Amino acid sequence: MAEQKQIAIIGGTGLTSLANLNIVRRQIVMTPYGEPSSSLSYGCMHTPAAIGQEQNNTNEVVFLARHGHAHNIPPHMVNYRANLYALKKVGITTIIAINAVGGIRADMLPGSLVIPDQIIDYTNKRINTFYEQNLTHVTHIDFSYPYNAQLSQHILTIARKENIDITQGATYAATEGPRLETAAEIQRLKRDGCDIVGMTGMPEAVLARELDMNYVSVCVNANWAAGLSDELITMSAIEKNLEGGLVRVRTLLAAVLHSAI
Repeated sequence: MAEQKQIAIIGGTGLTSLANLNIVRRQIVMTPYGEPSSSLSYGCMHTPAAIGQEQNNTNEVVFLARHGHAHNIPPHMVNYRANLYALKKVGITTIIAINAVGGIRADMLPGSLVIPDQIIDYTNKRINTFYEQNLTHVTHIDFSYPYNAQLSQHILTIARKENIDITQGATYAATEGPRLETAAEIQRLKRDGCDIVGMTGMPEAVLARELDMNYVSVCVNANWAAGLSDELITMSAIEKNLEGGLVRVRTLLAAVLHSAI
């Protein structure tokens, strides 16, 4: 029997908690890089079909709120190193990250879900490596393919079984924030080949790779990126689109955790 993977979910904007997560305990983990964004919540996720049925341990999960439980940590101030180190410290091997993004490509409709397969880093103020001090040698990691392809395919397969519409394959543009982009910047990202844009994809993905953790992102398109719609970008519209998308995310996560990853 294959060794069971210890799974964590990192929740982003709109997902600071999981309604279908039965929390067993919380743990505060200190790291050499400071405090993580939140305590780690341990529990099991339940699907409607599983209610009343005997539960197995394949749906055990650790949840971390990227922006804090009160959603008060902006993307450029998230302590990504502490978050990833804390998860590694408690034995996590696999991470499913939830990210809110803006749609650039024509099929990235508000409220839709997408699993990116590439990322371009436009951030400029974030510490993006564990390999910087007290080194015995310089370390370079292969980051050609930033997301775990096997896990991405598994999530896509589960989504199809659950009749959840999700797009596989997109290039994520990671910007500094916390402001949204200008219309000209979005046109530049489009020319660069980016399909979606968000503020939390990096350095989270590369830090997970440095710690040898399987990492995948499930993105919710919260809005059209700047200049791609006649409507102004408002927080009320973003929240509305996120609400619908995150309902499907919660269903998807529960189904994935009840499967054999």
